[in-house]
Amino acid sequence: MFKIADTLISPDHKPFVIAEMSGNHNQSLERAFAIVDAAAEAGAHALKLQTYTADTITFDGASDEFKIKDPDNLWKEQQSLHKLYQLAYTPWEWHKPIFDRAKAHGMLAFSSPFDTTAVDFLESLDVPCYKIASFENTDHILLKKVAKTGKPVIMSTGVASIADLQESVKVLRKNGCKDLVLLKCTSTYPATPESTNLLTIPHMKDLFDVQIGLSDHTMGIGAAIAAVALGARVIEKHFTLSRADGGVDSTFSLEPAELNSLVIESERAFLALGKVNYELSPKEQKSLQYKRSLYVVKDIKAGEAFTAENVRSIRPASGLHTRYYEEILSKTAKTDIKAGTALSSDDLK
Repeated sequence: MFKIADTLISPDHKPFVIAEMSGNHNQSLERAFAIVDAAAEAGAHALKLQTYTADTITFDGASDEFKIKDPDNLWKEQQSLHKLYQLAYTPWEWHKPIFDRAKAHGMLAFSSPFDTTAVDFLESLDVPCYKIASFENTDHILLKKVAKTGKPVIMSTGVASIADLQESVKVLRKNGCKDLVLLKCTSTYPATPESTNLLTIPHMKDLFDVQIGLSDHTMGIGAAIAAVALGARVIEKHFTLSRADGGVDSTFSLEPAELNSLVIESERAFLALGKVNYELSPKEQKSLQYKRSLYVVKDIKAGEAFTAENVRSIRPASGLHTRYYEEILSKTAKTDIKAGTALSSDDLK
């Protein structure tokens, strides 16, 4: 079991849905507040930010290694990492008012720190837990700093091998992390369903003996619902007011109606899992009468043979079981039987 504040995350609790704001505020605090309000109205359980500046996450270098050169990269137009993060970062002075707004709605609010100074800053705001982003999940400097806070940690597992993850989990554990959730994650933007590999979820749960979730970059909510069926109890999705408004992560972000569907359907999926069960529910017991049985469907005279024309399997279940059908066809009627009569053993000669 994993606990953040008063929120429990376990196989026995409904999925915990995190709305990731990222840079979808488009550098407007009012828009950030509107995103918080919309996430709360949609039913999200938590609101997450990212805490960095362009200078704490990268270097304003002129060499090619600091350039975004991949033609398939969603953010290639920004040309350099530094420019991208200048555009995408959330001003640190916004964190407290955004967190306060979320708390006023009853949502948990926390962030992904991207360096040790971000951890110090978030500690000053007394965040309830920390999220480690995929690209930071092998930064042992950051992992040690976060673990030493003693607070719960949620870590995405994108762009990491099993060996990487085993080492990172060991670093977290060794430095004081007791409560840990790992999120299956495919760190491509957007991710395709084919690259999501949700069957990793139960394997990861067994391998690391922790609660598992999904940090989902696919379009829509289908992958997230399937993840719940496989054991995920945390679902993180990027969130925006409208993809048409643009924003660094808008392409693969959910809109309010979609987030609401995710919250509702993930809980339905959780409730539907139930247990291994072959017993009939009380309502099913009442429905037994509507199953099929053997009925006389044409008038039959005493001594007349039962045939496929005068006996059929129909609803309801008041007659003989259909298992006796072939046996009945070899027999004759004891008395006259009217059409619509449920066949019984007393009718057989």
